Amino acid sequence: MLEIRHLSYQVSDESGEELGILNDVSLTIGEHKFVVITGPNGGGKTTLAKAIMGLVTPTGGQILWNGEDITSLNITQRAQKGISYSFQQPPRFKGLRVRDLLELASGREGLTHDEECQYLTRVGLCAADYIDREVDTSLSGGEVKRIEIATILARNSGLMIFDEPEAGIDLWSFARLTDTFRQLHDEQKATLIVISHQERIIDLADEIVMVDHGVITQHGAKDEIFPKILANTVSGCSYMHGA
Repeated sequence: MLEIRHLSYQVSDESGEELGILNDVSLTIGEHKFVVITGPNGGGKTTLAKAIMGLVTPTGGQILWNGEDITSLNITQRAQKGISYSFQQPPRFKGLRVRDLLELASGREGLTHDEECQYLTRVGLCAADYIDREVDTSLSGGEVKRIEIATILARNSGLMIFDEPEAGIDLWSFARLTDTFRQLHDEQKATLIVISHQERIIDLADEIVMVDHGVITQHGAKDEIFPKILANTVSGCSYMHGA
């Protein structure tokens, strides 16, 4: 279970004025839940996700994972606790092959071809075409995104965080990703947090968290929150995008 208690993150602008990116955020996510965090751009969604992963250091509050206070742990220590993060714009690694990244993520050398194929197929990539390619500028942004998600699957983490996984991928691959998230949820092996504006991803969630101006404006079961999002879409106030 993930518990966020009164989390704040403030930065100073050029004039020295304090800006609240996250403002006293409290949130509890139960074991094996699929939670989508959504809301207007710039509202604090990604900062919240990065704070959970340890990519930004909160200026106040606590983060607990399975009852353990991980607020002071760095990203490596949190990864060792079973937390994974998929960036909206993944890094590239010249000199490292897709095979290397999957082995590093899984913690095992010499993955079988079937294992490699399984991870890549779940994100819409053919292992034969990609397994020996370097993760460099020869790959498109969508390809790099799918490879990173495959490494998250290979890690088999207890908490998987995905920041707008649909960004930069084609419609066919998007359909494969939604199938992947559905399967992960059905397997009940991990807690999933997905930042997304996509209706088809939001519709998979157990719970929806809406974040705006650094605060949680709504949090509840999908059946409670999703109709309100759709109503906003009809009224022209939506920040959602179709795929």
